[in-house]
Amino acid sequence: MNTVATKINTDGLIYRRLVLHNHYSPEQQMCIERTVNKLLQHSTSADRPGMLLGRIQSGKTRTFIGVAALGFDNHYDMTIVLTKGTRALSQQTYERLNKEFRSLREDDVVQVFDIMTLPDNLINYELDQKLIFVVKKEMNNLQRLRAALFETYPQLAEKRILIIDDEADFASFGFTKTKAEIIEINRIAGHIDDLRKNLKQVDFLQVTATPYSLYLQPEAYTFRHSDRTFKPIRPAFTELVPVGKGYIGGEYYFKESEEDRSLASFLYEPIALDELVVLKKEDRRRFKIEQALSSQKIHSLRQAIVNFMVGGIIRRWQDEKQNKRPRKYSFIIHTEQAKASHGWQEAVILSLKAQLVSALDQEPLILDSLVRQAYENIRRSLKRVNGDVPKYEEVKYHVYYAIGHDHLMITKVNSENDMNQLLDETGELRLRAPLNIFIGGQILDRGITIGNLIGFYYGRNPRRFQQDTVLQHSRMFGYRPLEDLAVTRFYTTLEIYEVMKTIHEFDTALRNAFERGGQEGGVVFIQKDASNHIIPCSPNKLILSTTTTLKPFKRLLPVGFQTGYKTYIAKTIQALDRSILQHRVDQPFLLDVTEATRIIETIKTTFDDEAAKPWSAQTFISTMEYLATLGKGKEAGKVWCIVKTDRQMARVRKNGRWEDAPDTPRGKDSELTLAREVAQYIPALILLRQNGEEDKGWRDTPFWWPVLVTPRHTPTTIFAES
Repeated sequence: MNTVATKINTDGLIYRRLVLHNHYSPEQQMCIERTVNKLLQHSTSADRPGMLLGRIQSGKTRTFIGVAALGFDNHYDMTIVLTKGTRALSQQTYERLNKEFRSLREDDVVQVFDIMTLPDNLINYELDQKLIFVVKKEMNNLQRLRAALFETYPQLAEKRILIIDDEADFASFGFTKTKAEIIEINRIAGHIDDLRKNLKQVDFLQVTATPYSLYLQPEAYTFRHSDRTFKPIRPAFTELVPVGKGYIGGEYYFKESEEDRSLASFLYEPIALDELVVLKKEDRRRFKIEQALSSQKIHSLRQAIVNFMVGGIIRRWQDEKQNKRPRKYSFIIHTEQAKASHGWQEAVILSLKAQLVSALDQEPLILDSLVRQAYENIRRSLKRVNGDVPKYEEVKYHVYYAIGHDHLMITKVNSENDMNQLLDETGELRLRAPLNIFIGGQILDRGITIGNLIGFYYGRNPRRFQQDTVLQHSRMFGYRPLEDLAVTRFYTTLEIYEVMKTIHEFDTALRNAFERGGQEGGVVFIQKDASNHIIPCSPNKLILSTTTTLKPFKRLLPVGFQTGYKTYIAKTIQALDRSILQHRVDQPFLLDVTEATRIIETIKTTFDDEAAKPWSAQTFISTMEYLATLGKGKEAGKVWCIVKTDRQMARVRKNGRWEDAPDTPRGKDSELTLAREVAQYIPALILLRQNGEEDKGWRDTPFWWPVLVTPRHTPTTIFAES
């Protein structure tokens, strides 16, 4: 049983020294102290753990190290840190702990061990010190831990132990996984639980950036037809890791990036799906490697690498100008898990590198064009932050020098056998050159820290995306100087970007609901059944690329679509005109949801899915129908409808992105303002009649563009398309 702590000791040797050497902020110290206090007050276990909830690359490790230190000053004798099952992450964690506790290790106060290299001849002088074991969540490691605790050093099993499960989502039940993954996860979870049950005094703290993996675990996967709210199992307590100034996460990548005036608007660079196919494996019918410098087949990859070189060199130039040591920079290419693909990508980039060297003398015009294009790309974003920008000729000189003197390092990271030579003394990927490109797969997505990352070329298949996997892919999240952000670029296909944006919205909605305390009422998960009725669904069934997250005043609309030709859709548009314009359209009016559904279904028939991005009218309609059921009185089963005509919106913005805001966002009489005024408990459907001029990217025919605005009182809802 846990003893209730009335007041924890925050002035002990271990915690005091750690705080002194690591400059924890007051907010971080408060989080650490609250966590230890709650661990001492609550009964925790693997089934009902304490929870330390942070964001990707936000300082979770730093925080749980503080928890371990403070715990040692408050009755804990030993900490077991469980890491994800990769040697890289385990070594990174071990090196980090060694570094943080170095002075205490030297003074024989705390000792840190990797369980796989734990000596079998520790004496009582060592065993009486505070101990930290780093253990991978992998069967050999866990068996070695069991032997240490119950056979080699049985006195350890009598001590008070804190188990910290780092990146807890890996061993949680989570969402849809393969049968092999489920078997392995269950084995690991079972082994951890058996260990816990045989220890005399043990507390359990899970650390994660993916709260759904625990908060949304169901007690049972059966639902009554009438019960829409999913009731999750929650941890014994939760502490939120504070996010400091300068943290960059999904909000920057997937929300601010769509605001034209934001620095983030320069971040995303779309790539063609065909380019990912070229990079999957060698096929000389598609691409000849000797043409890497000029072939359009790898246009985005080539420009991404030159952008990276120019951005990194400008940042190094800025460091030198400020009398700082020039930093080294990194770029990640992560498109496939298969090692064969990594080998092919390495060959392509090495060939490109060699051709850049040859171009110094043989094709200077091509090289100059590539560098100048990259310079203009980077210069625009640097001007946004009023950063110092060297003249083009100076940048060109340094880029040419870097090419000619081999300052660009290409490293393939796809084998755990490589980790010893790839990681530095802190456990991060070693930056060996001024400019470093890392090519890899799963090892890069399991929490490995990569310093000074200013380029990310990403291409994993979104149809297989799961939430915990995708967020851990986001190595570009973390604390970033504004100057680095100005030269940072993110390359992926539009489809992948949209899926990642969807997953960011999912994560944000759940996190916000949790932080507001809304998780006490559950989260609504719905889908349509075979008979077209909205029913609850189990979160463990979700494929997140097919979900839509609903929150107050969210907009749903088709984007990237194309209309049919005038000869095919003119009569349908006329019929829509009669149906819609028969109402008094000079102000918002109530429309029966069944009529609204017929209108949307008809609008869908005027789009050409073969010519552009298909639109899922099913999700739009299902969401509208579900939200209409939330209305009461005269609003029951209705939607508010707002109609505007004679619109001339272009299909594509000047920056090359699809137009996604046909509704006027500002002004007293703007349709979005009106929608937010009336949509309190039921949604607002905005119907915009566009003129569809050819010079705007359309097919010279009018059409209707629908926008659905969710109501102010929308509960946190996840709609699964299938």
